[in-house]
Amino acid sequence: MSFLNVLEEVGKDFEKGLKWAVEYAVPVEKLVGLLFPQAAPAINAVADATSLIQGAVLLVEQKYAASGAQSGTGPQKLAEVMLLAGSAVNTLLQQAGILADNSYIESLVSAVVGILKVQAMPATKAAA
Repeated sequence: MSFLNVLEEVGKDFEKGLKWAVEYAVPVEKLVGLLFPQAAPAINAVADATSLIQGAVLLVEQKYAASGAQSGTGPQKLAEVMLLAGSAVNTLLQQAGILADNSYIESLVSAVVGILKVQAMPATKAAA
């Protein structure tokens, strides 16, 4: 099957096709590394820092959800994320040439939290 045939099939059911295409597309940071090899170390460091922030946020959120204390604990959660990831994120950003103090990293954490809050979650099936 040619690439054009695949695209035609994708176009027939756009929503499912787009989901499939995104799943099999080259991740952006890898694509940037291939197209701009001189920027690859910085891109990888920033991607690693972002991944580390997101992982720490999710870990802390799961911890608070499991304990039933999710609401009203924003500053506590931020402090835990900073404890878990702040130093490593700072090092990764420095490797990318980005000078970041704790205030800047805290704003990145808040941005990740904001993005996660508005991101659409997949529908779950109700328990029978």
